[in-house]
Amino acid sequence: MSVYTPVSPEELEAWLARYVVGSPIEFSAIAAGIENTNYFVTTEKGRFVLTLYERLPAGELPFYLNLMAHLARAGVECPAPVPDRTGALFSVLNGKPAGLVTRLDGYPIETPDVAHCAAVGAALARLHIASATYRARLGNRRGPSWWRQAARAVRPFLDTDQNALLAAELKFQTGFGKGRMPRGAIHGDLFCDNVLFVGNSVSGIIDFGFAATDFLAYDLAITVNDWCIANEGASRGALVPGLVDALAGAYHVMRPLNDDERSEWPALLRAAALRFWLSRLYDLHLPRPGELVHAHDPEHFERILRARVAEPARLRDPLHAAPRIPANP
Repeated sequence: MSVYTPVSPEELEAWLARYVVGSPIEFSAIAAGIENTNYFVTTEKGRFVLTLYERLPAGELPFYLNLMAHLARAGVECPAPVPDRTGALFSVLNGKPAGLVTRLDGYPIETPDVAHCAAVGAALARLHIASATYRARLGNRRGPSWWRQAARAVRPFLDTDQNALLAAELKFQTGFGKGRMPRGAIHGDLFCDNVLFVGNSVSGIIDFGFAATDFLAYDLAITVNDWCIANEGASRGALVPGLVDALAGAYHVMRPLNDDERSEWPALLRAAALRFWLSRLYDLHLPRPGELVHAHDPEHFERILRARVAEPARLRDPLHAAPRIPANP
């Protein structure tokens, strides 16, 4: 659990006075998250999530919050930012930009099956389709320039083989971001813990702190690398074909992948693995001070990257692989 900026009940009540949500009834830190400080807040008028943005500059917050508002209006299953009495979607709390969003029902799925993967693929496609009419643009702050910066910072902590893998992959990914694949607003972190389910239906896509303007298929690759892998035994980190077929197939039914996206698929999977290996290495070896901090194990994504390098994955014809998944109501 990560709480970088503690908030007392008295501080919360004073800050909430700017909203038309009533007085707080319950207030607790959320046992997840690496980038920001999050709290569950229940008031007299509803259930919300309070986020204090620890790294995002205030100038970038309108991109994230307006994107969430745009998606929610379009029917995408994501929290809606709550405006305060002045119409603002964020303000300062204990020295950090902070905002309130609606809290959605549902729970994350720790071990997804075919039905879960298909539902997530369809939900991601709906998000990308809705984002096509979102006009704001923001470069990916965890893109290639950050990869190189983070690599320089973590190299002293790596052994010879790890440094060789990192150098080789950075060289392989030279030119990433200059392709002609479709771009738009992406989630950028659609892991299992950022999707809520009620039954087999997606009820919420949460944590937009890594949203950016980037390749849509890269967002799909990030998602596949978390949802569609073996997590036990000697094949840990390897893709599970049936899960990939379900997720990518359901996505393709709603937003067909073009030839460029399909041909770049192996490189996109590797780029997604590299990005999260580096971020986990950075958080482990160069952590920020926090009251309660949880860093994920970087070995997980090192294993995934090595697996993608060893066995480049090609997409099967998604139209043949896709199950029939109805859109969420």
